[in-house]
Amino acid sequence: MRGSWINRRGVQRFRQIMKTTAGSAKIKLLLLCCIVFTLLALAGRASKFNGWTNNSVFSSDPLAVPGKRYAILMNTWKRYDLLKKSVSHYSSCPGLDSIHIVWSEPNPPSESLIQFLSDVVQLNSRGARKVDLVFDINKEDSLNNRFKEIKDLKADAVFSIDDDVIFPCSSVEFAFNVWRSAPDAMVGFVPRAHWVDHSGGKVYYRYGGWWSVWWTGTYSMVLSKAAFFHKKYLSMYTNKMPASIRDYVAKSRNCEDIAMSFLVANVTAAPPIWVKGKIFEIGSTGISSLGGHSERRTTCVNRFVAEFGRMPLVSTSVKAVDSRSAWFW
Repeated sequence: MRGSWINRRGVQRFRQIMKTTAGSAKIKLLLLCCIVFTLLALAGRASKFNGWTNNSVFSSDPLAVPGKRYAILMNTWKRYDLLKKSVSHYSSCPGLDSIHIVWSEPNPPSESLIQFLSDVVQLNSRGARKVDLVFDINKEDSLNNRFKEIKDLKADAVFSIDDDVIFPCSSVEFAFNVWRSAPDAMVGFVPRAHWVDHSGGKVYYRYGGWWSVWWTGTYSMVLSKAAFFHKKYLSMYTNKMPASIRDYVAKSRNCEDIAMSFLVANVTAAPPIWVKGKIFEIGSTGISSLGGHSERRTTCVNRFVAEFGRMPLVSTSVKAVDSRSAWFW
């Protein structure tokens, strides 16, 4: 009996030692995992996009698939320093085929400006990758000019962008790949919303800015200041959309982006796609900072609903995120 008791006591002590050892091993393993995770996170941050001049992070090589490139349609107005910065940046993006500058100023671009931009684009065109630079000069100043049809456009994808916003090339390439998965949709970085206001006893629509999207998590438009869409919509905007809408845009000098969102939604009966991306504002604030901006946009929404005969915009909460740039997914 005594020997048996001693054996049992030895076994119990052995088990206790093993538990303690196993617990210590688990703690050490957990600490090791934490250290490895921290080192990987720091390494990722070190190689992550640092400013908007890094053009290669997370980018695929679109030249591996012939013809799968995009054109940039850049709207500008007497901001030559911003135009130079934007063209210098985007001309280095690997998937770019051409840059079309929408020029609506009364005077044509100066020879010095053309030469500077041409030199920059040529400098950034390496090897088989050649980027074309085109000034699309318009006789009249109208916001509709940014969506005029381009007859000789080789690329199907159009990236509409203002000259005062910069996105890393990696974000642009990711958005382009998202667009390729849904080429009839608008794919962009700046979401906006609409909602129905029943307070007046009849259906009335309200325009919702960024804070509405942030609060509700839903959106129904992506602004053309930074969005991909198929080139066919340029022809449809100019030739098939009600002329009364284009006339209203020209007179009010606002809402051409909402008109394009209505047009695409009316064709697809589907929502746009919001892509997560870091935006760098390199210019001064625009018309969105003026008083009464939301009210004017609300007026546009209701006027376009009347012209289309219905509300074509479709709300969604889907957001495209590149999991390679996220810590958790």
